[in-house]
Amino acid sequence: MHFHIILTEVCNLKCKYCYEKSMDEFDNGLDKKWDYDLDAPWESVVNIEKIKKFLEKDENPTLIFYGGEPLMKLDKIKILIDNINAKFYIQSNGLFLKNIPEKYLHKIDKMLISIDGDKERTDYNRGKGVYDAVINNIKNIREKGYIGEIVARMTISFPDIYEQVGHIIKLIEQGIFDSIHWQLDAGFYKNDFNLKNFTKFTNEYNNSINKLLDFWIEKMRKGKVLKIYPFIGIFDTLYYNKSSKLPCGAGYANYTITTTGKISACPIINSARNFYCGDLDTDIKDLKQIHCVEEPCNQCNYYEICGGRCLYSHYAKLWPKEGEKLICKTIINLIEGIKKRIPEIKKLINSKIISEKNFEYEKYFGPEIIP
Repeated sequence: MHFHIILTEVCNLKCKYCYEKSMDEFDNGLDKKWDYDLDAPWESVVNIEKIKKFLEKDENPTLIFYGGEPLMKLDKIKILIDNINAKFYIQSNGLFLKNIPEKYLHKIDKMLISIDGDKERTDYNRGKGVYDAVINNIKNIREKGYIGEIVARMTISFPDIYEQVGHIIKLIEQGIFDSIHWQLDAGFYKNDFNLKNFTKFTNEYNNSINKLLDFWIEKMRKGKVLKIYPFIGIFDTLYYNKSSKLPCGAGYANYTITTTGKISACPIINSARNFYCGDLDTDIKDLKQIHCVEEPCNQCNYYEICGGRCLYSHYAKLWPKEGEKLICKTIINLIEGIKKRIPEIKKLINSKIISEKNFEYEKYFGPEIIP
């Protein structure tokens, strides 16, 4: 099982699609819809021994350090690593990577590092100088011998996915990143929806996705399968004729340990009691499961691939129906785009230019499959 642990709600950045939008989001109505745990502290007060005993109930636990910015609580991370038998991952903005002592650095097997594409885009979204700082810090830990997977964790607010992912692919070729995933900046805030603007975004984004899929296939023809998580995850479901609940695992395979020790279905909605699934005294096998089961998702032909896209947006429903339909349009385009290209991928596998093994990936540890 995978468990995000929220070490702090505090972050050292003020990103446009996170902090800035939240400053305009005081009247979205969720405080009347959900029962928020307003007494939950900003920083984790969970007893380490209780976490240890809880995770001992799992045969193969993975603990994912999460925030806010988890590396602002580096001392807590060190204590957790010293005292708990688990695999350790982290989701971070990357600005404090160089502060991790080597003893602990090499015990963190995977990192999801936020970067939104090239320098101009990243600095526009996340602050001047952030891009260079993140890249230099990753180079620093690579020079220290870090060999774990580093995932570029992108937020897409503009439709040029082909160009921005293309930039990250160049960084992969330089040995900086290993893989990519992205999340659309859509459906998470009530006050940012504009029908005209998002319709235009959707059309341009879908065209850009199709270009990126063609590029992905072109690389395969040369024997290289790029680890683009939305592509390989959807391919896996279609190729092996599987069905999927939420591909991120939220609410059944990926839970969150809140700052008080409650177990939530998702790190984004960690303080809403509506999504509590147990606590650190609950046996892991007895944790409540929560899925996206409301209409229109449960009536959709793509439900068993998409799973409802996002637990938070599914139940928050902050955008109007026309906005939700446009988001779904991006998902359908992505799924159909991969489905269309599977016959050629099968030929490449059969001809041994690539192999099924090239598409293997770890599920539920953080990368988005359905952006």
